[in-house]
Amino acid sequence: MRSDFIKTIETLPSQLRKEVENLSEQQLDTPYRDGGWTVRQVIHHLPDSHINSYVRFKLALTEDNPQIKTYEEHLWAELPDTYKTPIGVSLNLLESLHARWAILLRSLTDEQFEKTFQHPEWKNITLSKTLALYAWHSKHHLAHITELKKKMGW
Repeated sequence: MRSDFIKTIETLPSQLRKEVENLSEQQLDTPYRDGGWTVRQVIHHLPDSHINSYVRFKLALTEDNPQIKTYEEHLWAELPDTYKTPIGVSLNLLESLHARWAILLRSLTDEQFEKTFQHPEWKNITLSKTLALYAWHSKHHLAHITELKKKMGW
């Protein structure tokens, strides 16, 4: 399953770009559900979140069970760069980030995937579990957009 998870990480940027490339500004500012984030916020959230995960991987690979810091993702989604940055910037960032992340992931041994970091809420979490979580996260947010497009007939 690990290779499937890595493939999910690797292919998310192109899938996401394909789903949003023809959306209007109004469509980008449509929430995927009542009270949910807009498509624009989801697009900017993905590199924010995945940069944090990538750094966690690098910390776990270079330190002994490091303590990581969480972040207030809902507050990050409200910062001005979420509304003022063109989505192409975040799509390009995600593409570059995922290219590097996939190279790193494909190079890891089984032993390295068992390395851990300390999460304040989840305690010790392995890189193997983290990979599965972020593969799910990738699909989860992509589905927010694809399901909204279906619902709205876009």
